[in-house]
Amino acid sequence: MRIVECEQGTDEWRLSRLSIPSASMYSSIVTTKGKWSKSAEKYIDQLALERITGMPTEFHLSEWMIRGTELEPEARDMYTLMTGNEVQEVGFCLHDTLQAGCSPDGLVGEEGGLEIKVPMPETHEKYRVAGEKSGKPPSRYYAQIQGNLWITQRQWWDFLSYNPDGGEHSFFLVRVQRDEEFIKSLEEHVGEAVRLIEEKVNSFVGDNYG
Repeated sequence: MRIVECEQGTDEWRLSRLSIPSASMYSSIVTTKGKWSKSAEKYIDQLALERITGMPTEFHLSEWMIRGTELEPEARDMYTLMTGNEVQEVGFCLHDTLQAGCSPDGLVGEEGGLEIKVPMPETHEKYRVAGEKSGKPPSRYYAQIQGNLWITQRQWWDFLSYNPDGGEHSFFLVRVQRDEEFIKSLEEHVGEAVRLIEEKVNSFVGDNYG
């Protein structure tokens, strides 16, 4: 992988991701069954527009999203305390050859990584209860986690949901291994998305400057 050294959330980070499919949105390209998502066309159009305008897409940040960002360092420190694993923070990670990437919440050692969520308390509890039964993270994050594993070429990824007010139930932590079959499908679909973005940008340039 290629690492863009920058602080996540900054203007530099936003520009490093401009028009590039990123793991947090891979579920908009491919479903958990490895099929083309119904939302793929909209996401591809959004990324093509970013390239054409040179402007990142603006997103509304809810109160809970802002809270999650603020509490992420605390959750990362607690993860280190719980596991003994040191976490390396990085900016934006790019695939070796494709214009596709991810923004990990942390890299762990030489083989692992970390995904942190600080959701609403009731959502955290739902993740925890379901996850302790299934041994899996919420399916909505499956493409993101496998995407992180694909881009970084790592072997496992820890998923942590954190509720600072949850007492003995403040944490839900589960380790996810590589799913090679899904990663193969993910690479094919994201690769096609990258091709379509380029095609749309070239078409716009040709129509307006040809």
